[in-house]
Amino acid sequence: MSFKVEARTAKGPRVRNASGRASDFRHIRIRRVTPLIGTEIEGVDLSRPLADEVFTEVRQALEDGLVIFFRGQDITPEQQLAFGRRFGDLHAHPAAPHVPGHPELMIIEADENSERANGEGWHSDVSCDEEPPMGSILLIRQCPPEGGDTLFANMYAAYDALSDRMKAHLEGLTAVHDGEHVYRGLYANLGVADKPTYPRAIHPVVRIHPWTGRRSLYVNPAFTTSIVGLPRDESDALLRYLYQHLQHPLFQCRFRWEPNTIAFWDNRCAQHHAIWDYWPHRRSGHRVTIKGDRPV
Repeated sequence: MSFKVEARTAKGPRVRNASGRASDFRHIRIRRVTPLIGTEIEGVDLSRPLADEVFTEVRQALEDGLVIFFRGQDITPEQQLAFGRRFGDLHAHPAAPHVPGHPELMIIEADENSERANGEGWHSDVSCDEEPPMGSILLIRQCPPEGGDTLFANMYAAYDALSDRMKAHLEGLTAVHDGEHVYRGLYANLGVADKPTYPRAIHPVVRIHPWTGRRSLYVNPAFTTSIVGLPRDESDALLRYLYQHLQHPLFQCRFRWEPNTIAFWDNRCAQHHAIWDYWPHRRSGHRVTIKGDRPV
């Protein structure tokens, strides 16, 4: 995608939208969800191994759109795992339940007996890991009759929209990402025992994407607890501002699920928020997560 986000004015940030890369694709068909984030891909059957030229375009669509969507994908767990492995080694979630025999295949499920749903609140998956996941591939098999959408937000755009003075202030700052308060007891109702410890890491507040070289905000309300080297009141105030800023609707798309739909998002430059507005109906599927590297 081609866009330029301008710093906040009295009426908020602005985006200049240029023509995208649709004409560059020869083996897939794409449709943007918004100018800044989200791309639906057509003409790809993930039940079959992707030819190299198709894989290259899917990867480019992910790089451009930050999150890509595939509808009508009635695939097996093994096929979902194989698709993930085309992008790298797979990551096992430090706390969540998984399919027996497949630690890389996380169970996503909420129904009338649930006390919560996965993914409520803005976050980047498992950012508390020393090497947080590169991307996540979620296949939703069963949907409620309405509701259950997921929001995605572009953290390149969130960074670009900051003033130059704020960008200079954030440069070089690091923040604590902690899984303890998130994961302890989270899956007790599903019979999952807690581990002795959960991941905790320190990452840059602004990270550089290894594919694109672009800067993006890398703090989130779920895992980020403090900014290193700042007094608590200053840290809390700065994080509150950044959390409010990164949730601006301009940076977002909202995706409506259907049965057998896949969303694949880049955790390095996008955040997401699952909406639990469908109780007591059921929403279920599986997530495959791809290992990443240490943020820089």
